[in-house]
Amino acid sequence: QLQASGGGLVQAGGSLRLSCAASRRTFSRYSMGWFRQAPGKEREFVAAISWSGRPTDYADSVKDRFTISGDNAKSTVYLHMGSLKPEDMGVYYCVAQRLSTPVAAPVAWGYWGQGTLVTVSS
Repeated sequence: QLQASGGGLVQAGGSLRLSCAASRRTFSRYSMGWFRQAPGKEREFVAAISWSGRPTDYADSVKDRFTISGDNAKSTVYLHMGSLKPEDMGVYYCVAQRLSTPVAAPVAWGYWGQGTLVTVSS
């Protein structure tokens, strides 16, 4: 129901755009977001967006480099990642939940898509 795509191999300093397509009927008016997990590390919040487009929230580590956006017509949320660093590497998961405002806690998100791998070479 949440289909993430767009991961791949990129050099440090480069950019990628992740996409997450959601089932329109199921996720209408749901907040959506992204988490990531690096090998040997816990899953961490990256960014989230309310179903209306605002507010958005970002992890401090990605602010000013990543942008989350949504296209309600396509039931798709995007994560534009710029100035990528090796520490951005990991599996990125798309999430969704009916929330009044996006939150960073993983337990608040009830729907998780399959991950898409982002590899950043130094």
